[in-house]
Amino acid sequence: MRTQSEPRTTPDGRYLVVEGRLWRRSNPALGKKQRALLVEALMHARRDVGRALRSGDGEAERKARARVHRAKVALGERGPPWWTDGAPDLNRHLVENTPYATWFRGKR
Repeated sequence: MRTQSEPRTTPDGRYLVVEGRLWRRSNPALGKKQRALLVEALMHARRDVGRALRSGDGEAERKARARVHRAKVALGERGPPWWTDGAPDLNRHLVENTPYATWFRGKR
């Protein structure tokens, strides 16, 4: 059975690279307990999205997706960037179209 490898993290720790795309990491300044609570809330909301989709309940889906969004913002994965040096947010960009392209090519 093949195991999946862990996604690579950019040298500055801001992004994971998944299938050639940058995904913003959680804010490393979050405390361990705070992060765990937020991840638990995120997973619960994602399960609720699935339940709502399976049952065809549009209102429950909308509410669950809003909870997913709030948890991701609180984790720092969405919303304003958690870094403070003014660097742009490249979340969801193809790594090849970013300043990380040279680093990524060298890591393959």
